[in-house]
Amino acid sequence: MTMMKTARIHEFGAPSVIRYHAVPRPRPGFGEVVIRVAATSFNPTEAALRAGMLQAFLPVDLPYALGWDVAGTVAAIGEGVRGFALDDRVIGRLDGGGAAAEYVRAPAAVLVTAPVTVPLATAAALPVAGLTAWQAVFEHGRVAPGHRVLVNGAGGGVGGFTTQLAKHAEAEVIATAGPRSSAAVLRQGADQVIDYTAGPIGAALAGPVDTLLNLAPMSPQDAAGLVQLVRPGGRIVSIATPIETSADTGVSAMHMVARNDVGQLAALVELVDAAELSIDVSASRPLADLADVHHLSETGRIRGKVVIIP
Repeated sequence: MTMMKTARIHEFGAPSVIRYHAVPRPRPGFGEVVIRVAATSFNPTEAALRAGMLQAFLPVDLPYALGWDVAGTVAAIGEGVRGFALDDRVIGRLDGGGAAAEYVRAPAAVLVTAPVTVPLATAAALPVAGLTAWQAVFEHGRVAPGHRVLVNGAGGGVGGFTTQLAKHAEAEVIATAGPRSSAAVLRQGADQVIDYTAGPIGAALAGPVDTLLNLAPMSPQDAAGLVQLVRPGGRIVSIATPIETSADTGVSAMHMVARNDVGQLAALVELVDAAELSIDVSASRPLADLADVHHLSETGRIRGKVVIIP
């Protein structure tokens, strides 16, 4: 029996609950392929899952193998799979996890051909964060040319893609970021960066915006204060703290959870290969450091995307 390395949790809790195991290499079932993993990437939501905070609406069975993003090459193909061959470079979002490993079994239907203009491991940073940004900007935010868009929390992985996609939509983009991230956010196309550590956001904002895309967790009181930054008739989309509005503000608000969509992922790959979307990988860490990456995220010491190499 051929074995492989993987990172799993057997209980919910602190980053120290992550364990590294040798387990049998998977075999593909009908409609599935096995991917030789080049990299997965860390998403803060996975830290919340590991801590047990998502069980109410995203229950998982234990032990659970981490890793929602995958980039790698096709190592085995199951019956019923069309369109992929051995050694094809692929990326995808695996809603069942498991990519924090040397090999992972995946439904072929959730995979697309990886971008050719970036290293394969770098492409692992795209699926979860890229799809979240795409749906926030285009589906829910309905960002259009000439809109003024405020991206609150632009320094993270989703924020980088959100800033770039909003600029791709020909909007004026104002972004909030801390001092460590401001230069990167400007490179990603923001027209203005507001240092949220320097004072109230509204004090640095020259007038209301059409759309506010909130990517930052915050207190309910701080979330409520964002409503006044949006013009009547404007909209708020939050992937973090839910934001409520009242009828007298004229502002609509929604809390979104991103879904898997291979068509949108393929469109993101096209933008990467056309040099219209960059993937900002701030660090590359080995699988054995995954618990440390979770810890750094919880203490606010991660910028951009971190890829995990098995």
